[in-house]
Amino acid sequence: MGWNSWDSYGMTITEAEFKANVEWLHQHLQRYGWHYVVIDEGWYLAHPENSAHPGYTLSKNGLYLPAIDRFPSVGSADSFKPIADYAHSLGLKFGIHIIRGIPRESVEKNLPIAGSAFHAADAADRADTCGWNSDNYGVKDNAAGQAYYDSLMHLYASWGVDFLKVDCISSPYKAPQIRMIDRAIAKTGRPIVLSLSPGPTPLADAEKVVQSAQMWRISNDFWDLWKGSNDQHSFPQNLMDQFALLAAWEPYAGPGHWPDGDMLPVGYIGPHPGWGKPRHSRLTHTDVRTLITLWSIARSPLILGANLTRMDPATEALLTNPEVLAVDQHTTGNHAVQQTGQAKNPHADDIAIWTAREGNNAILAVFNRTDREARVNMPPWPKLGDQFGLSQHSYLVRDLWLRKTLGRRTSLSVTLPAHGAALYRLSK
Repeated sequence: MGWNSWDSYGMTITEAEFKANVEWLHQHLQRYGWHYVVIDEGWYLAHPENSAHPGYTLSKNGLYLPAIDRFPSVGSADSFKPIADYAHSLGLKFGIHIIRGIPRESVEKNLPIAGSAFHAADAADRADTCGWNSDNYGVKDNAAGQAYYDSLMHLYASWGVDFLKVDCISSPYKAPQIRMIDRAIAKTGRPIVLSLSPGPTPLADAEKVVQSAQMWRISNDFWDLWKGSNDQHSFPQNLMDQFALLAAWEPYAGPGHWPDGDMLPVGYIGPHPGWGKPRHSRLTHTDVRTLITLWSIARSPLILGANLTRMDPATEALLTNPEVLAVDQHTTGNHAVQQTGQAKNPHADDIAIWTAREGNNAILAVFNRTDREARVNMPPWPKLGDQFGLSQHSYLVRDLWLRKTLGRRTSLSVTLPAHGAALYRLSK
């Protein structure tokens, strides 16, 4: 759980802007479990909006360093450590984003790889480049390549990095580089979360990614859209298409490895969004509640993309419901139940239902994916089948969004608005 700068700042985030968002998170969200604060792409560019002359900042060993004019506290040490120390002083975890590979400039100059006898040209795979970012070459699966990633992770550990988002690596799935990065992190001895991006990570590589990363993107970039092109691999990804992807990936979710539905594009998105123009999220309040319900019942990481300094009270209230957040953080056995329940509309499949366990209690999430109000009438609990694990005649039902106990019920009937969701705890 945390915040990432990309949705609202793209490649332009400055130290002052970062600290303003971190301070707001510290004051408003930290006590609810939001702990990670991440500087996304381009922190090594002096002029990120000038694509012709972005101004790369490199060390003598050819590693990117934070641009001092944007992050003045890095000082002569050319290190993110002062900013990491600031986050740590507030009890938070500090993270950064990188593009996989080795800087082209390092390769052209054939700079030495720190802590080894190798040089950049020994590690670089010039035939392997990112399709949408030309900063780097890929890295060979050889001793020089491992030495390069070892030097990189050693640097980040010395800065105090707690979270590393590696981009352009999971689609297509770059198994050798992912393994090298994972090994390099382990060698540092520092517990750095490895997040892979973007998606869709191939489901065929699920067993591999579970062994190497703590979180990985299951889709292309998710933005503030309810519906899209009906292509799960499209850009940008929309909320409707995330239902099926999260359900497919849920068997691989567990302690230390979490399928990632991507950042939450809620609240105000600006002044320099990673996609589109500055705006208040296109997702309505109802949409956002459904988004948080789905991410929570699927146990996806919760990473905010909003400009926190312009947070509205209604969205903040959705982000600070401890009973809903507990579903994301503390449930087990989560899964989607297909075509269960009856809706007073001709498309029963548009009523999605998930269930999970919270200790001895059952969790039930009900979603209306239609564009109209829908009434969902569920049969008596024992008739729901083994997937729900509800054998008793009646249960004490609590509405987690309303934080209200509804009393003992033998079944459930609920009217949901268009795009609406409800979340319940069933206790014996």
